[in-house]
Amino acid sequence: MMTTITDAKNFLETHQVKFILAQFVDIHGVAKTKAVPVSHLEDILDPGAGFAGFAVWGMAMNPSSPDYLARGDLTTLSLVPWMPGFARMVCVGYVNGKPYPYDTRYILMQQIDRLKQQGWMLNTGLEPEFLLLRKDECGNLHPYDSTDTLDKPCYDYKGLSRNRAYIEKLVSSLQTVGFDVYQVDHEDANGQFEINYTYTDCLTSCDRYIFFKMAASEIAKEMGVICSFMPKPFPNRTGTGMHIHLSISDGTNNLFADDSDTRGLGLSKLAYHFLGGLLAHAPAITAICAPTINSYKRLVVGRALSGATWAPAYISYGDNNRSSMVRIPGGRLELRLADGSCNPYLATAAAIAAGLDGIEKQLDPGEPHNINLYDLSDAQLKEKNIGILPQNLKEAIDALEADEVIKGALGVLADEFIELKRMEWVEYMRHVSEWEVERYLEFF
Repeated sequence: MMTTITDAKNFLETHQVKFILAQFVDIHGVAKTKAVPVSHLEDILDPGAGFAGFAVWGMAMNPSSPDYLARGDLTTLSLVPWMPGFARMVCVGYVNGKPYPYDTRYILMQQIDRLKQQGWMLNTGLEPEFLLLRKDECGNLHPYDSTDTLDKPCYDYKGLSRNRAYIEKLVSSLQTVGFDVYQVDHEDANGQFEINYTYTDCLTSCDRYIFFKMAASEIAKEMGVICSFMPKPFPNRTGTGMHIHLSISDGTNNLFADDSDTRGLGLSKLAYHFLGGLLAHAPAITAICAPTINSYKRLVVGRALSGATWAPAYISYGDNNRSSMVRIPGGRLELRLADGSCNPYLATAAAIAAGLDGIEKQLDPGEPHNINLYDLSDAQLKEKNIGILPQNLKEAIDALEADEVIKGALGVLADEFIELKRMEWVEYMRHVSEWEVERYLEFF
């Protein structure tokens, strides 16, 4: 971790770095960069690398707006192993000398400050899933490995072995910059994989997740592979998620863990109140964690070809229950809502805001549901007081617009986010799909 300019200069010289990528993300969580020669390292720190904000989604700017200046966080300086001669520095946006409230990393930093006021920090472990794909001569998508055809391919050795060249290069790149990768597996969909690395503070987790996506996509491109984080490219296969493991610490102790928990889940009262907030604000959080039209092809009731969907559809929690929105793996919460299309800074900020509201109001999440919720009828769900998550983007955005707590966490960005997503919904509703043409063209 770089702490001084001298440390940074020595690091850059030792590794023969020529350019630094001054990097931030847009409202969609997509990495944006400028390549800055190392001789101008200090310019990234102050005043910052200049961007025309109007050219980036979600900045609430026009062609006459001031420059968006991305000021680097020196502690994030690292190599970009798949780009020899390049390093990366994560930035926060400034406009007119002040942090810009539309910058998503800054939005998370504000929620982190709320935790700090209590003497707390949030640790998160993010679980990125992704698909390795190829297109045939007609443009149709298939798993990159043409032999990856099992109905139940999860944990399949052959699927892992036949993609080992890609996995080795990706994991090596992550380890080079300090990721503690501890396992890799073939997931439940054909061509789907997950890489797990050790948790850390939530801001670093988000920075690393963006780096992970940069690495996974570009290394794949170099090898002639499509790496996709799209939630649901195949209608009959399991979707791609990005589960978020959460726990609050005082810097030494996990404040979510309590072995004396009478419910037997190993959670403290603090954790249960945080969980109560997540459940209470679930519909609005869904808009942030599942922010695309396609996200809701994943968050539906029903089974995939393998016999399971793994995605939550219900506002509920349970012990090791993967049909719930929140799973309790022991001493922490696993929020299963998010997918690879989300902005991790916004998703984490929304989770903090919901959890703190639950703590402030001492919300009780009720008793856990340790049963397969997919098997319950509508009447049984109602009897158990289990709600269903929004089933399309419009429902989720309506819920976000009505939720002052989650909107408040996003600040002025909330209106920008809602407007963009409503535009996306209108475009989707105007689109005429092949299914509609095949069904209705000669039907009447």
